[in-house]
Amino acid sequence: MDSEHWRAVITAAQAGDRRALDELVAGWLPLVYNIVGRALNGHADVDDVVQETMLRAVGNLGSLRDPDSFRSWLVAIAMRQIRDRARRKTPDRLEEAPASDFADLTVLRLQLEGQRREVAEAVRWLDDEDRQLLSLWWLEVAGELTRRELAAAVGITRQHAAVRVQRMKERLETLRGIVRALDGACPGLRELTGRWDGRPDSVWRKRLARHIRGCGYCGGTRETVVPAERLLVGIALVPLPVGFTLSLAFGGKTAVAATSAGWSAKLLGALTKPAVAVTAGATIVAGGAYVVTQPPDAPPPRAAIAPTATATSEPPRTSAPPAPTPRSSPSATKKTDPYGTVVDAVDRAPDADTPPAALPRRPESGITSTGGPKAVMQHRGDRVTLTGRGYVLVRWQISPGSRPGALVMPSWTGLKGRLFHVASGGSRRMDDPLPGAPNGYATGMGGPGIGYAVLPPGTQQMWQNEYFYLDGTVNLTQNERGCDYGLIVFPTDRDAVVEDIGQGPPQGAIRYGLVRDTGTDSAPVPQYVTRETPADPATVPQRSRV
Repeated sequence: MDSEHWRAVITAAQAGDRRALDELVAGWLPLVYNIVGRALNGHADVDDVVQETMLRAVGNLGSLRDPDSFRSWLVAIAMRQIRDRARRKTPDRLEEAPASDFADLTVLRLQLEGQRREVAEAVRWLDDEDRQLLSLWWLEVAGELTRRELAAAVGITRQHAAVRVQRMKERLETLRGIVRALDGACPGLRELTGRWDGRPDSVWRKRLARHIRGCGYCGGTRETVVPAERLLVGIALVPLPVGFTLSLAFGGKTAVAATSAGWSAKLLGALTKPAVAVTAGATIVAGGAYVVTQPPDAPPPRAAIAPTATATSEPPRTSAPPAPTPRSSPSATKKTDPYGTVVDAVDRAPDADTPPAALPRRPESGITSTGGPKAVMQHRGDRVTLTGRGYVLVRWQISPGSRPGALVMPSWTGLKGRLFHVASGGSRRMDDPLPGAPNGYATGMGGPGIGYAVLPPGTQQMWQNEYFYLDGTVNLTQNERGCDYGLIVFPTDRDAVVEDIGQGPPQGAIRYGLVRDTGTDSAPVPQYVTRETPADPATVPQRSRV
C-alpha cells in the first residue's frame, strides 16, 4: 500500500474527516479479517474479535503519534484481542467447531490448487499458538507485513521471531504430509482413520504422523515438494464475506474512552449523524454501522430462495448453519430474479406424511451422457459430461464406514445453457434414521459406531436421489476427499421423477420427496456450479453465479 497516501488518510481521520475514516476502515479491515480468521480458523468468534479490534483502533486513533506505524499498531491490537479471547474462553468453548473453516474459505475464495491448497488445509492441524504466528507469517510472505511488524505484533525480538517461525514452518511441513496422505489411497491409512470424525486434533495429528513415518506409500513423495513460503508469495487476502457488518457506533463508556484518547468532537459527531458515505465497497451509515457491500461494478447480489412446500430455513443435522442471507418473497422473486442468481437454501426435511408439490413441466428431448445410461463415479476426479434437454438423476452412495469425515461435494463445471435443481427423492434424506441399520450406521451419513460424513457449512443436505433439469451441456465431477462417497448418474424423465417423489410412508418409504422447481427462471440453481472449467473442480465455490 502507498505509504504517502495512507499517511495522509490517517492524519485526516485523526483530524475528524469522516470520509478519511471510512477509507481507513475499508482499506485495513481485510487485513484484520485475514489475521483473525486464520488465527481462529473461522471460529464463530471471528466476527466479534474483528469488530473489537477495529473498534479499539478507531477509538484510539487519536493516540497514534506516528501514522507510518499504523499497520504494526493495528496488527498488534488484533493479536492482543486474539489472545484476550483465548483467556476469556473456557476449554469447552475453545474446542467448538469453526462456524466456517477458514482453510476452506482460503482454498475456495482464492481458487488455490495443488500444493497451495495443501498448505492452506494443513493450517487447520496447527496448535493455537502456531496458528496465530502463521496468520502473521502468511501475510509476511504474501507481502502484506514485514518481519519487524510480525515480531512487534507477537511482542518478541526479530531474532526470536526468526526461531519461532522456523519451528512453525517445520511443523507445517509435517502437516502438509498428513494432508497429502489423506488425499491418497493407502489401505493402511483408511483402516487407521475408520473411526476418525474428520476433525483435526492433536491426538490424530500424532497418530497420522506416526503412520506416515512408517509407511512406504504415504511417506514416499511422488512430486517435488515446494517450500511453503514460495507457494504463498503474492497470494491475495481472502476477501471479506459480502454482508459482513461492523458496528462502530459510540455510546456510553466507549464514547468517553474515545474522547479521552484524543478524538475530536467533530469526528464523534460525524459517526452518529444520519448520513451515508460509500467508498471502495464499504459504507458507514447512521449510528456508525460499517457494512461491507459489493463494489459498483460487481454482479447483482444473490437472493436465497427457500425450497417449496414445507422446507424452511433450518440447518441440517450434520452441518453448521450458514451466514444469514436476505430472503425474497415468492412474488418478488418471479419478477426480479433472473436465472442463475439463486441457490438452494439449507433446509429442514418436510414432515414424513407431507406429499410433494406438483412438479412443473419442462420440455424434454432427452439427455446423452458420456458415462452411458448408468455412470458410476466412485473416485476423486471421475467425471461425466451431460448434454441435451431433460432430467438427470444423481444417486448418492455415502460410505463413512470406509472413511468418515469431511465430505467434499461434487461440482458442476463448464455449464453452457441452464441447469435447475428440480426435486429430491429416493424416499429419504441422507441424514434420516435407518431402522435396523447394521454395522454402526444410524443414518446414511454414518453413526456413532463408524463416524459421520460431515458436510461443509451451508451445504444443502442431500437426499438419496437428487434430480436436475439441464438445457445445454455440463460436466459433473466427483471430488471425493475425506469421507468416501460414490455417485450414480442416470438420464431420466419427468414421469420417473414424479413416481419417485410420490413414494411415501404408505408405501414403506421414510418420507415423500420434495419439489424445488418453481417452473420459472427463479427455480433453484444447484450449489457448486460454474460456467468456468477450473483445473481442480473441487475449488468451485459453494454459491456460484451462473
